[in-house]
Amino acid sequence: MSGVDEFEAVPVRPKQLAPARRFAASYAGEHVAGTEFVIGAMFVAWGVSAGDVLWGLLWGNLLAVLTWGLICAPIATQTRLTLYAYLSRIGGPGILKLYSVVNGALFCVLAGAMITVSASAVRILFDIPPQVHWYPSSPGFVLIALAVGAVVTFVAIKGFRQVARFAEVCAPWMILMFAAGALALLPVLYSSTPGAAEAGAFEGFIRVADAHIWRVGGSGLTVWHVAAFAWICNLAMHGGLSDMTLLRFARKSSYGYFSVLGMFIGHYLAWVFAGIMGAGAALLLQAPITRIDAGEVAYRALGAAGIVAVIIAGWTTSNPTIYRAGLAFQSLNPRWNRTLVTAITGVVTTLVACFPFVFSKLMDFVGVMGLVLAPVGAVIVAEHWMFPKLGLTRYWVRYSQLPLNRPAVIAWGGALLAAWILERLGLHLFFLLLPTWLVATVLYLALAALMGARRDYAGQAARFEQAETDRRERELRYLQQLEARGPEPGSKGAAHLKLQLARGIALLSLGTCAVMALLVFVGSSLEVFRDWLILPSVIYFMAATIWAGEREKLDSAAEQDEPASEAADRQGVHT
Repeated sequence: MSGVDEFEAVPVRPKQLAPARRFAASYAGEHVAGTEFVIGAMFVAWGVSAGDVLWGLLWGNLLAVLTWGLICAPIATQTRLTLYAYLSRIGGPGILKLYSVVNGALFCVLAGAMITVSASAVRILFDIPPQVHWYPSSPGFVLIALAVGAVVTFVAIKGFRQVARFAEVCAPWMILMFAAGALALLPVLYSSTPGAAEAGAFEGFIRVADAHIWRVGGSGLTVWHVAAFAWICNLAMHGGLSDMTLLRFARKSSYGYFSVLGMFIGHYLAWVFAGIMGAGAALLLQAPITRIDAGEVAYRALGAAGIVAVIIAGWTTSNPTIYRAGLAFQSLNPRWNRTLVTAITGVVTTLVACFPFVFSKLMDFVGVMGLVLAPVGAVIVAEHWMFPKLGLTRYWVRYSQLPLNRPAVIAWGGALLAAWILERLGLHLFFLLLPTWLVATVLYLALAALMGARRDYAGQAARFEQAETDRRERELRYLQQLEARGPEPGSKGAAHLKLQLARGIALLSLGTCAVMALLVFVGSSLEVFRDWLILPSVIYFMAATIWAGEREKLDSAAEQDEPASEAADRQGVHT
């Protein structure tokens, strides 16, 4: 296998920094996932009221976006390092090995759940029964999971650019499919709700929602539980700083706010749309929503296009997840080839996907995963931003040449112990984030001050900080020159015409899908919609793939003519 340089242990070179559209597509694609069908359905099963769902998702997703934009992205763009490389600088090789194993294993399981979701859609084509146990009950399902996993692993092996490019093609269509499915099945719910059709648009929807979608039950969960879940379901990525792995390629720290696309399209609208589709499918099948998998829900709403939607939704989420897991395991030994490690990680993840146990406990798993990884994020945030303000020395473990940052390990373990005690005392899993984060921060600051961070490392620290300042200045000059150059001359002519033609066909195809969904909503045949939606969808993917390929060629051509500051940067030594 040929390797792809992903700067696993050193800062990303300025030439490799990516434009805004890649992060917009990456966040929209990753967080509009097949698991949204599962989570949307779980809100229905919880018995939370419509108002609690809508308000809870609003506040929780806003907190998630702010965590990405204010904490994760600035650290990523200031250091240009993966989480693992930065953790090695702060905590030494000992804690890095421990964290990488835990982090990589958790991401493997999470990616496996995404592949399971995709496989649940393909099984419909072969009349394979739903997988309702923790183990596979059909050899055919195992074969499907292996095939889906192979595709996902191949894309992850190609590195960040291909992961982002894949999302760039898939994200617009995926978002539209969630909306189209909800529009298509809303008439089914309206016709079964007395008085809904005669009421106003908003009042009618609330009646439908209260009657069929988010029916108040006895779970005891409230708007605060919904908000807390929306915040912590991606805690490992933002609060745990795993998305440093992606955001280190961002030209600006403000690109972290593109997570708003993932949160408010994927984790707000898609969850709401999935709840509508799940309730509609349950009504059509006369079955409880907890017994219907994502593939069945999408198929009932969108036909063959729904199967494709669930497959691709699983891909767009598991691609970057396997990429993160591969970097985690590769950090155990920098001499290991990232491509080979990612391939092995993909194989393990695919084997996990054959066992649907995580799929059935997804919401609990993402909560536990976030809590396990978040204390390490708290340690990094404390050292990166709070140490200088408190008179402590950043990277003191590195200067002391210690193999292990013992205060960090104690803070991590102490925070998890505090979370366990609070959970035993009755605090809900979703509310454990803040106390866990605070315990880790306070413990680390106190112990680090006592165990070496207050010592004088003036000479070493000054040299290192100066090297970092020089690197950032070279990067800033490069970005300023890049912005001053403006559009590339190569973007004109035949290539530009082909690019615009493909873009126009892709947009027209998306518009056709949207019109078809609206026609069903106002009274056209659901069966005709389900039968024919696949046609404009296929045309979209053909045109969008051509568009993305041509755009990539233009970007590559532009990179060949690098600004002078980048040439100088290549002569510098990354520390």
